[in-house]
Amino acid sequence: MRITSTAFAHGDTLPLRHAADGENLSPPLAWEDVPPQAKYLTLICDSALLTDRQTKQAEQAEQMTETDTQDHWLLYNLPATMTGLEEGVAREFDPFPGAGHGLNSCGNASYDGPKPTGKARMCQFTLHALDARVSIKPGATKGQVQRAMEGHILATARLMVRILPR
Repeated sequence: MRITSTAFAHGDTLPLRHAADGENLSPPLAWEDVPPQAKYLTLICDSALLTDRQTKQAEQAEQMTETDTQDHWLLYNLPATMTGLEEGVAREFDPFPGAGHGLNSCGNASYDGPKPTGKARMCQFTLHALDARVSIKPGATKGQVQRAMEGHILATARLMVRILPR
């Protein structure tokens, strides 16, 4: 499975239009090669501080560490037939009955992009293909979504970008 964006490539710097101090628009995302047995998808966007070593090796990073993690976007119970999301998903996004928006670190059930700080961060968009629906209500936290996915993940794809200090 693979997740991509026309706004940036894996390892690039997040464009200002997708950052909290820019236009704060969710980026356009596309995915392919979802396992045929998948029934639902979950998308989690979060970011974490990078160590100096990680900053230099960000292009090769496969997964960020959990240092000062911030959650930016949580979508779950998306139909596995979806192939992506357009730029600027509305805050009242309801793609299909039963799909849910989780709460991000700002306490919103929507996309709130990363905000650059005095240190470099790595932001990842993680797509999970699931064999079953997650049984949680809209407004769940990332921890609740992750616990609900346990034992149901068929495949995972990540798209990572850097957030540099400004």
